[in-house]
Amino acid sequence: MGLELGGSIGAPPSRAMVSGETTLVGIYEISKLLASPNRLENVLAGVLTLLSSFLDMRHGLIALLDAKGAPEVVVGSGWSEGAAKVFFDRLPERAVGQIVATKMPVVIEDVAASALFEGVDLSDWGTEDGQSFSMIGVPIKDGDAVVGTLTVDRSRNSRSSVLVDHDVRFLTMIANLVGQTLRLHKLIARDRERLMLESAWREKGAVPPEVKAEGLKGIVGDSPAVRAVIEKIRIVAKAKSTVLLRGESGTGKELFAAAIHDQSPRRNKPFIKLNCAALPESVLESELFGHERGAFTGAANMRKGRFELADGGTLFLDEIGEITPAFQAKLLRVLQEGEFERVGGSRTLKVDVRLVCATNRNLEEAVQRGEFRADLYYRISVVPIFLPPLRERKGDLALLANEFLGRFNAEQGGKLRLSESAMSVLNECGFPGNIRELENCIYRTATLAHGDIIIDKDFSCRKDGCLSSILWSGSSSKWPAGVTPLPIVAPQPAKPPAPPTEAGACAPAPGDTCPGAENCTIIEKDPRTDYEKLVDAMERAGWVKAKAARLLGLTPRQIGYALQKHGIEVKKF
Repeated sequence: MGLELGGSIGAPPSRAMVSGETTLVGIYEISKLLASPNRLENVLAGVLTLLSSFLDMRHGLIALLDAKGAPEVVVGSGWSEGAAKVFFDRLPERAVGQIVATKMPVVIEDVAASALFEGVDLSDWGTEDGQSFSMIGVPIKDGDAVVGTLTVDRSRNSRSSVLVDHDVRFLTMIANLVGQTLRLHKLIARDRERLMLESAWREKGAVPPEVKAEGLKGIVGDSPAVRAVIEKIRIVAKAKSTVLLRGESGTGKELFAAAIHDQSPRRNKPFIKLNCAALPESVLESELFGHERGAFTGAANMRKGRFELADGGTLFLDEIGEITPAFQAKLLRVLQEGEFERVGGSRTLKVDVRLVCATNRNLEEAVQRGEFRADLYYRISVVPIFLPPLRERKGDLALLANEFLGRFNAEQGGKLRLSESAMSVLNECGFPGNIRELENCIYRTATLAHGDIIIDKDFSCRKDGCLSSILWSGSSSKWPAGVTPLPIVAPQPAKPPAPPTEAGACAPAPGDTCPGAENCTIIEKDPRTDYEKLVDAMERAGWVKAKAARLLGLTPRQIGYALQKHGIEVKKF
């Protein structure tokens, strides 16, 4: 705890009473001192020196407290240098605690007779001719919190009862000025630390964690694409309009939906979410609208649905494009009228819910094919927001990778970090699975890493163990109807077939070099050209050179020579 000493109740008539004019002069002089650009300790010491000019005080103490009430800074006047902390520690905890607890001034006219100082050795305070002394203590506040104390002690005399009221008011005003100065010093120190951190991060070409995504909870990223989405969310969140989040799977639609709720006036109300694709229609209806007891087999009790639970708040419906046409009509009524009945019930319920939907489907094409109701589409797509895929968020990959690795370290108690070679591997990948795929990649690599630093060789794609390249190298016919994924990589221009070379011109040896690389053929006695055989092997291997080499019976280096010879650019996923 902290306390300040300084002031005497029995002062000579010439300066004992801090009257109106003297008070104004004192406040003016002290305010000038507090506004000076000096160290806080020097400023507080100067305040006590000025106080001694306006009060007939013997000793003074200013103590600033930390969050736990322990003294952080102690400055004194009237003692030898360095004695302030010693005398503050000798102040009884009950006296200091009373100032902090009550947040009010404490006046002790006779310290020797006070129960607060019972058992305390007062000889070090230097009583004169056996005369006791008085003490005044006032709290230093930052808002409503007590962050320190200002105390003064003085010899007692017959005028003390007359002077004490004036001095308490004067000291309280000074303590208020000190509290404001302390708040300003804290703000300046915080800004200085933030600027230094930002400067250090930007020297490394990164972005400080505290400015990621402008403070939206759970969203990591500072790319222009993400910033544009965040600015739109801040505007949209203030209204009640229905929002439709569009984007590929794995772009973080649920996090952005939660950000809309957190930025809205409904932030103190429930945020309820439901994945529509995870449930059949009968179960989905019960989940959204609730059911009465006995409505169906197993309905032993009445249950509220998600719409009721989200009343006054936000309801997030993920994968809205997967609901059946029959259920689309039921959902439309709720959106139009704001009312519904529980399954098996007859009582109409009315709710006030802000709806946020999400989908990775092309709803416009679904409406044209008759798979999605046009009237429902217009209801849910009042404010569409398109979330960028990871490949369009330039600069965010390093932030996200370090964020996921930090979470892994926190969960496993590790100290892993990414090397430059590891970041190069990540930057080469298109991550068609977006943030979800990146998170999976980081966790898998961190789990299997051999040291405290993750290097390029720790990644599965460097060991022919990454299945993503195979998963995303299939044809578009493997996608569900109505889903048209964005292209993963830019299409490569078709290469004309290389002129056939004479078979056996150069049979590659099983070594690391390929003699006569300019005339080398891949496999003998095959009617296809070398170019066709090489492209076919790379396609089957998901463009992993090591795997293609095994398919052709060659070494990875020989594959590299052949690719260079035929001008084939390796596709990266």
